[in-house]
Amino acid sequence: MFKLKRKNFFKSINFKIALVFALLLLITLEIVGAIFVRQLESKNLDQFKTQVQIPTYVDNSLAEQLSSTNTTKANAQLKTILSDINNSNIDEVRVIDSKGTIRGTNDVNDQAVVGQKTTDRNVKNAIYNNRSYTKNTYDTSNNSQYYISIVPLYSSNTTGNNSQLVGVLYVRANMKSVYNTINSIMQIFAVASLVAMALGLGIAIIIARAITRPIEEMKRQTQRISRGDYAGQVRVYSDDELGQLAGAINNLSIRVEESQESTEAERRRLDSVLAHMSDGVIATDRRGNITIINETASDFVDVTAEKAIGNSILDMLQIRDSYSLRDLIENQDELTLDFSSNERDLILNAYFSLIQRESGFISGLVCVLHDVTEQQKIDNDRKQFVSNVSHELRTPLTSLRSYIEALSDGAWKDPEVAPGFLKVTQEETDRMIRMINELLSLSRMDSGTTRVDMELVNINEMFNYVLNRFDMILKKDDNPAKYYTIKREFTKRDLWVEIDTDKFTQVLDNIMNNAIKYSPDGGVVTCRLLETHNQVIISISDQGLGIPRADLGHVFDRFFRVDKARSRAQGGTGLGLAISKEVVQLLGGRIWVDSVEGQGSTFYISLPYEPYEEEDLWDDDSQA
Repeated sequence: MFKLKRKNFFKSINFKIALVFALLLLITLEIVGAIFVRQLESKNLDQFKTQVQIPTYVDNSLAEQLSSTNTTKANAQLKTILSDINNSNIDEVRVIDSKGTIRGTNDVNDQAVVGQKTTDRNVKNAIYNNRSYTKNTYDTSNNSQYYISIVPLYSSNTTGNNSQLVGVLYVRANMKSVYNTINSIMQIFAVASLVAMALGLGIAIIIARAITRPIEEMKRQTQRISRGDYAGQVRVYSDDELGQLAGAINNLSIRVEESQESTEAERRRLDSVLAHMSDGVIATDRRGNITIINETASDFVDVTAEKAIGNSILDMLQIRDSYSLRDLIENQDELTLDFSSNERDLILNAYFSLIQRESGFISGLVCVLHDVTEQQKIDNDRKQFVSNVSHELRTPLTSLRSYIEALSDGAWKDPEVAPGFLKVTQEETDRMIRMINELLSLSRMDSGTTRVDMELVNINEMFNYVLNRFDMILKKDDNPAKYYTIKREFTKRDLWVEIDTDKFTQVLDNIMNNAIKYSPDGGVVTCRLLETHNQVIISISDQGLGIPRADLGHVFDRFFRVDKARSRAQGGTGLGLAISKEVVQLLGGRIWVDSVEGQGSTFYISLPYEPYEEEDLWDDDSQA
């Protein structure tokens, strides 16, 4: 409990206000301390340098001895002068002549260096450059800071710009006393800063508590309001901003209580309406999770209201694979949903509308489910019948119209062309009658009782004949709905196959119609004919929309539609391929499709084939 209170304290506004005061005080003290210490250090160093500076008369005396030609006597005088220097801050003083020879030092323990060449690079630079040199250095052997000063010495016999350098004065002074003083002052400042921070933090906490006490009461009142308790009132301590805020919260509590009562009454009325509706109603939040579902909708989706609440509407309506929540929001078109099962037939129309605020913010969806099972069955039966008939009869009727128009335009006067056109017209009329009978007898194909009239046919010529009819349709139509090109890739060898000509022509018509229908305007339909060891392979390729991989196994199912939206736009029925499959199987062959979505489709037909020699064909004819 204590740890929890301590944790809450560190998260409270009391601690944050006190922390801000403490940080401001700390930053102020740090800035003031940094400036103060920097100034103190600078002043003490300037004072120290003044203290360790060698008097001018001593410099002149040293320069005079360095100018003397009597080296022995001069060295003795230098030693005497250096020994008279009494400065506790100076560790060592050396005199070096202009040739770099150490002529004297005040260190009695280091007299052996007298007469030796100096090895100090700074001294050499000072002699060579004829200038003064100062430096602060740190000696790691005894952890001390030193000040080094190198001052040129000039001969007293020359003046002005003609002064002659006779040597330099090397002074090394220990700065330990300076930094000891600075450190002592810094310690005093640090202690004073800590005391000031502690006092400031205490004052900040007291002030923060006085400020946050009304805020804490307002927080407790708002928490009670969130729990539905509107009885309490916030105490108003003053007329300042906090007092005005406390009064506003008291007024808010009263308004929220009134609004809550009104909302509750509206909710009860809404529940009553939803419970007695014959249509299903589902409401969601902005993420698509169900918040309201009436009993009718629960029966439709076969899920209780308790289990449906909180789940996605996409899962409840089983449309997640086809639609996303964004699709439902951006496009509120009605959807037809099939909830049929072995136990029941159920088809629903789903109507979506947005729950939108005045600002335009979308806070959810409302879905109304209407049972259209019976109506859908009636519509489907009617549409399937009309679509099947129109799909199967459109091509021969168009072909008939083309030939009749050609005859009307004067072809009947041509004794060579007219009989052929009339013959084709008669054949197409007979074939339409046969197609209608075959359409009505599709069920007999399944039972295997359908009669098949097999004959040996040159498949090259037959396939060309079917394709020529499609070319003729395009040429005779002044304003065709779609332009297309038929590309032929046939084997040069004549292939004779035993088939039912009328039924197989119906298969080729179905596939060619689909290829042209789903190809883009100006597309190319490629038709191939080749042979394998014992099969004749016919393929028809388009450049259309293609078929999704998941639907390839259902393309030849009766009334199957790959894409409802596309089928509505293109007019597909889903029966032509089913008829084609039944016919090909009756002929002992196989039909299949290979497709990549967005890249077109290719339908293949394989038929049993036994190579015939031309003599064999003539023999068969003669025997007949």
